[in-house]
Amino acid sequence: MTRLAAFETGEGRKSMAIGSYFRSDYIAREVIKSIIYVTMAYGIVIVGYVAYDFEEFMANIYNIDLLQLGKTLLYRYLAVVGIYALVTYIIYSFRYRKARKNLRIYYNNLRRLNSMYKKEASSQSEDS
Repeated sequence: MTRLAAFETGEGRKSMAIGSYFRSDYIAREVIKSIIYVTMAYGIVIVGYVAYDFEEFMANIYNIDLLQLGKTLLYRYLAVVGIYALVTYIIYSFRYRKARKNLRIYYNNLRRLNSMYKKEASSQSEDS
């Protein structure tokens, strides 16, 4: 019983939250969140780089091939997002699998506890 209570208050909360989703829904939700975060981070890095080197950027703005710069930034963005999404998919697939395993063990322990209570209740009713 103490194991069950410890699981419910500790790691079990996370596992139960994860277990309430279908696998594809959980992983898709996390991948979409990570894509949003990496997009914001990429934008902040680009803005920070331009702000850091703004004087040189403005001095060379007419010499820069903006179409090529845009393509380069887009390709790098897609590469970063692709890698990040793949890593996120792998990590959250592992977490989902681990949570489902922990929940399966938890529910098996609950069934065993329930059967123990039923045995105890039946033995008490026989004694009466």
